[in-house]
Parts: sequence; C-alpha cells; structure tokens
Amino acid sequence: MRPDGGRGPLAAGVIAPEVVGIDGLGHEVRLSAQRGHPSVVYFYPRDGTPGCTKEACAIRDNWARFEKAHVTVIGVSSDSAERHAAFLRDRKLPFALAADGSGEIASAYGVTKKLWGFDRVTFLIDGAGRIARYFGNVDPGVHAEQILEAIGTE
Repeated sequence: MRPDGGRGPLAAGVIAPEVVGIDGLGHEVRLSAQRGHPSVVYFYPRDGTPGCTKEACAIRDNWARFEKAHVTVIGVSSDSAERHAAFLRDRKLPFALAADGSGEIASAYGVTKKLWGFDRVTFLIDGAGRIARYFGNVDPGVHAEQILEAIGTE
C-alpha cells in the first residue's frame, strides 16, 4: 500500500514522490530539482541481470536523444549504492541510479516488489513534477524507444 493509502501505481496527474539517485560521477540527482523538464523514473529488479542490463543499455545507447529533449533518467532498484556504482561504471551508464533497499521509494510510487526485485515499470514525469504516464510490465529491449516516443522526440 502507498503512503497515501492508495493501492497500485500512482495515477497520471499526481505529484511524483521524491527520488534521489547518484550518477556515474558520484553526483546526486534529485527528481524535485528537474522541474521544467520531463523526467523518467524507472524501476527494475536487479543490476547486472540480462533484462535489466538490456534496459539500461538501451537507455544509454539512446542517451543523445534523452539529452536533446532535456530528460533526466533515474533508475531504481533494491540494490545497494555500491552495486549501483559498479553497474554504472561497468556499463558506462550516463544517468543516475537510486538504491531503495528499504522499498520506501517503490512503495511511494505503488510499485510491487517480488522475490527477484521490483516490478519492471516506468513513470514519465512532466515538467511540473506530475506523473504524465505509467508504463507497466515493460519490454526492456524496446522500452527506451517507447519512452522517447511518449516524450515526442525525433
């Protein structure tokens, strides 16, 4: 259950809860500091697994398009900050990852955690900090393209 008492993923129009990630250079990235531009908060099971690596690398491989659209991306899993740092470094990921071992961030967004980790879902946040779109049960191989299409990039 979410902290607001609701169940399931947050709906469009709701203010997105805060997420704080760390990028590959060790800099803090706060969702709340990204107002004025779209942001992506994506949840995934575990660093380094085949599907999670495919999803992260697809975002990385399309990074120029995300940057051109001024989109901030923060990935969230229950992995530790140390494991995230290694994943960022090993895969040369240009975006931030947030460690959510307690499940507090996932709970705030209404994301379920299974035995293997969080469900693979994404929230597109508009420039006003509101949920613009929810993507459930995403396909990691095509999801970066789906996000860019939803944002309206070329």
